Amino acid sequence: MTAKDLRDLSEKELVEHVATTRKDLFGLRFQHATGELENTASIRLAKRDLARAFTVARERGVQIPNRK
Repeated sequence: MTAKDLRDLSEKELVEHVATTRKDLFGLRFQHATGELENTASIRLAKRDLARAFTVARERGVQIPNRK
């Protein structure tokens, strides 16, 4: 997702996007560790998407809950 798309999301949608991206990244890391991941570049893309979401949240002053 581009930064422009993320800026168009509401605060609730942005928090949900961060949560789902974290879960996706965890799944990708798990697949990579078990040797099931064919496209390792997807980990890098997921990290960048998460960083973009954090940046937009910080710009808006949105609190992102910690992992639990």
